[in-house]
Amino acid sequence: MARRLMFVQLKSGHQIDRGPSWIAWVDFNKTWKTARVHGRELRRFQGWDANFYDVATGEWFWLSGPKRDRTDLRYGPGSPHVDEDAREAYEAFLDGAPLPGREDG
Repeated sequence: MARRLMFVQLKSGHQIDRGPSWIAWVDFNKTWKTARVHGRELRRFQGWDANFYDVATGEWFWLSGPKRDRTDLRYGPGSPHVDEDAREAYEAFLDGAPLPGREDG
C-alpha cells in the first residue's frame, strides 16, 4: 500500500466546504481506487464535489494533497485538524520539504 499525507474533508451533511477536515496519513491500494483513513474504507468515484465515498456509510469525502499556503478549504473558514502522527511531516512540508512519498514529483 502507498501511504500519503493528505487533506481529507467530510462533505456529506455539511454546507459546501464546511465539514470537518484533517491532515492525515492515508493508505491507498495499488490501483489508487481504495483509501483507508481513520478506520474508514473509502472508494474513488467521479462526483460533483467529492472524489471518494465511505463504503460502509455512503458519506462523501474530498481527498487531496495539502497546500503549503493552507488554502485547503476552498470556501469555508478555518483550518484542518492535524493528526498527531502526521504533525511532524506536515510541519516539515509547510517549511518547504517535499511531501513524504512524493519527493520526486
